[in-house]
Amino acid sequence: MTTGASAHESGNKNHGNWMEQSPVEPRADHSGYFPNTEFLGQDEMRVIILGSGMPNARKAQASASVFVELGNGDKFLFDIGSGSVANLGALEIPYDWVDKVFITHLHQDHFADLPALWIGGWTGGRHGPLRVWGPSGDTPELGTKSCVEGFQASMMWDVTSRHGQIPAGGGEIEIHEFDYRGENQVVYEDNGVTVRSWPAVHAIDGAVSYSLEWNGLKFVFAGDTYPNKWFVEYGQDADIAIHECFPTMDQLVDQYRFDPITAINVATHVHTAPSAFGAVMEKVKPRMAVAWHFYNDFDTRYDVYEQIRETYQGPLAMATDLVVFNITKDDLNVREAIVNPATWPAPPASQPEPPDHTLLTPRTQFINSGMMADLVDDVVGPQVADFKQRRGVE
Repeated sequence: MTTGASAHESGNKNHGNWMEQSPVEPRADHSGYFPNTEFLGQDEMRVIILGSGMPNARKAQASASVFVELGNGDKFLFDIGSGSVANLGALEIPYDWVDKVFITHLHQDHFADLPALWIGGWTGGRHGPLRVWGPSGDTPELGTKSCVEGFQASMMWDVTSRHGQIPAGGGEIEIHEFDYRGENQVVYEDNGVTVRSWPAVHAIDGAVSYSLEWNGLKFVFAGDTYPNKWFVEYGQDADIAIHECFPTMDQLVDQYRFDPITAINVATHVHTAPSAFGAVMEKVKPRMAVAWHFYNDFDTRYDVYEQIRETYQGPLAMATDLVVFNITKDDLNVREAIVNPATWPAPPASQPEPPDHTLLTPRTQFINSGMMADLVDDVVGPQVADFKQRRGVE
């Protein structure tokens, strides 16, 4: 596949099995994906796994999250599990472009980094509200709206302390809760993009799966679910279908230390076992099936893979963090992102409004009485004066 041309017009010339190369020009045929070095074609979709792991936090794999970028400039997050925002930050994308989040269900490994994206994205340059879509629950308190409003309330000290210091718009959240029972219902439609949801079968009522359709391409994301009729029906014609594929029963006993009865229940009733994942994909027949939501380790992946292949022989990717799929109507490429682990936030893509200082919450006289202002003036004052002169600040 040839997608993602270099932003630099190279003089290197490909001659089939060898390349005429310049000793001073960059190559455009990297086997990995280096963020912000490639064009995204007008007819192209890029899907990046930000989190592929389990509920337990670990460095090797963040919890559930998938990032979708489209050639029209739109960007979408599907789930935002614990640890995944660090991988998003490593892509060095302006936060004011990342303002749409679709949550499949309210287990923490699928939404726990939402506060980090909300506040971190705000301080990192998002000027408008973070927009969140998610399902209702069987009762109001089990729905997305109640969940998001609850953590907003828990973050009140944080938000109040930032008002008046930075532009206020990024501190808002728009909540779009929809009926989890809707079958293939449109929950988002704008700029040629349609996102649909349908019920998923997981734990209790209130989980959903999604599809995103744009420019003749279709992305399907199951979230967590037991194999179900809705996914098979509405996942048809997928270019890429991401579906959970839980660790094997033996792995849950040997590695997670579950007792055998619990392992059977969790692996085969609450989640989708590898052979069941394969059977679902055999019915859906996507251009690329992605097994996701398991620990993809050197001593676990092969047992999962072998059980999948008992029931499915089609195109397959075994997900881990920062796997990248570039998709057009004619081609599909799978690579791994090579990122800088020590990135700073990307510069905002739009001019922010100045902070509204009338929103400042003043400290009490008691706290102000503890300030060592003379020390700061003596030590930092000359540095501030020099900074103002160098930066042209009055």
